Amino acid sequence: MSGTGGTIPGETLSNQRKDGVHRMRIIVAGGGIGGLALAAGLRRHGFDVAVFERDTDVTATGGYHITLDGRAQAALRRLVPPETVERLLASSSALRFRDPDALWDRRGRLLGYGPSLAGSPSVDIDRITLRTLLADAVGDDLRLGRTVTGIGRTENGTPQVVLADGSSRQCDLLVGADGTHSLVARHLAGGPTSKPAGIIGFSGRTVAEDLSPPERRRLGPRSGMAIAPRGASLYIGFLDPVGNAVLDLPDRRAAITGGPTYIWGAMFPESAETDSMRGLRGDGLRDALLARFRRQGWAERSLEVIAKADPGSVAAYRFNAASTRAQDLAPWPAGRVTALGDAVHATPPTAGMGAGAAICDAADLLEHLREVADGTSTLVVAVSRFEAAMRVRGGEILTLAMRTVRLILATDTPLGAAVTTAATPVAAAVSRIRRRR
Repeated sequence: MSGTGGTIPGETLSNQRKDGVHRMRIIVAGGGIGGLALAAGLRRHGFDVAVFERDTDVTATGGYHITLDGRAQAALRRLVPPETVERLLASSSALRFRDPDALWDRRGRLLGYGPSLAGSPSVDIDRITLRTLLADAVGDDLRLGRTVTGIGRTENGTPQVVLADGSSRQCDLLVGADGTHSLVARHLAGGPTSKPAGIIGFSGRTVAEDLSPPERRRLGPRSGMAIAPRGASLYIGFLDPVGNAVLDLPDRRAAITGGPTYIWGAMFPESAETDSMRGLRGDGLRDALLARFRRQGWAERSLEVIAKADPGSVAAYRFNAASTRAQDLAPWPAGRVTALGDAVHATPPTAGMGAGAAICDAADLLEHLREVADGTSTLVVAVSRFEAAMRVRGGEILTLAMRTVRLILATDTPLGAAVTTAATPVAAAVSRIRRRR
């Protein structure tokens, strides 16, 4: 592939500063959390960046809410302006205000609580809200409705992308932030960088006020997990960026969630039935989920959070996972094309750390690129150091996430189902005795 690449008015990727000095040109393929975080940081530090994103609307996203631990928040502060951080914290729900997480069985019986969250620095934020705030920080460097369909190099070795409309763009560095099925990472690795984890997830949103008073009291201002035999699990996340706001600044709040809300995720082992359910939408998908849980003996009160969900919020998706071995991640020689986030270390949401890791990837890459701009490093060395750290980070979060995946799948075996069936009533009884004391 060669040539100078086509251009569209208003979209020329200039690489000359006013003083005539070359400015590094960077293309980011994909406008998810990691790609937008990187682009915001690059823009803030004077790099020439363009993000090509296939979505035409940054709010066209779903899934669970996002948890940002202290490391992810520190990374964001290196990437976005202080005013964006302030808006983010004013739109986030602080974990330290939540009650300890709970573990239930399929009949709604309490099995136990997690540790106190009083000292936790972590925050929860709606995925749509976070993506919108990052897109605002990227500004007009975000090109929506533009899909990268091809990758190559010019005759002099410059990375080049081809867009769906047939036009092409050159850059000094191409970064794939295009998710689990990344075109960029596949190009680099010579094949897929992740595979199905064996679980299909279903997510939705339920306003707390829509639940009956007894169920609101049972769930409480906490997140929790309900487990059962045969791989059926239900995660219920509590989000309240108004009452539990990290910063009580109503005029800076951008959250789409206006009060106490449960953002839940149902999980089942992948099967012909779950594959057929993935084709459903709205009421049809919600009803199919309820029917599946009921056939497996779940109590109605445990399912109320699904029954009262906004039908338009209910969606299905496959869990994909990269290797948990750090040495298997980013299995290519460092060069002028790289990738980050789920494109490299696709992570199931069972650890709640995938988006935070992508943000840390972005901050790390930015720091190494600033060394290149300062003349203290070369581009290939910078990319090599970035990828080495990303491999370690990705392996760590994947190991955590896959523990839960393997536990869920273990309950789908004859032995696992028998153990779960026998153990949960005992655990519930022990929990009741402890509470009475």
